[in-house]
Amino acid sequence: EVQLVESGGGLVQPGGSLRLSCTASGLSFDDYAMGWFRQAPGKEREGVSCISRLGSRTEYADSVKGRFPISQDNDKDTLYLQMNSLNPDDTAMYYCAAARFYRCELDVSRYPYWGQGTQVTVSS
Repeated sequence: EVQLVESGGGLVQPGGSLRLSCTASGLSFDDYAMGWFRQAPGKEREGVSCISRLGSRTEYADSVKGRFPISQDNDKDTLYLQMNSLNPDDTAMYYCAAARFYRCELDVSRYPYWGQGTQVTVSS
């Protein structure tokens, strides 16, 4: 059974940084593409970043390019999202997701496995 558990969210001031973690079980990063998604109140869930199987390719939403590098540690079965230069528009619940295909995609509908989410609030 695939299980994803996010952590690392919290309250941060504008311009600050946070690192989100997603610990995975029941899967191998060699076989699954992984993604980070977010959902703000009253808005649809949107793709933030993803990494393909074997970590060979990454994709980013335009709104986070250059600020939110994605990475993974195969030994720890953990996916990361380093969030830098945060602004209030980044406030949302952040979710980790997994899908058994090669290329990563920022399409919510392509991912069958989801974590419970971790809240990120950017406010002064």
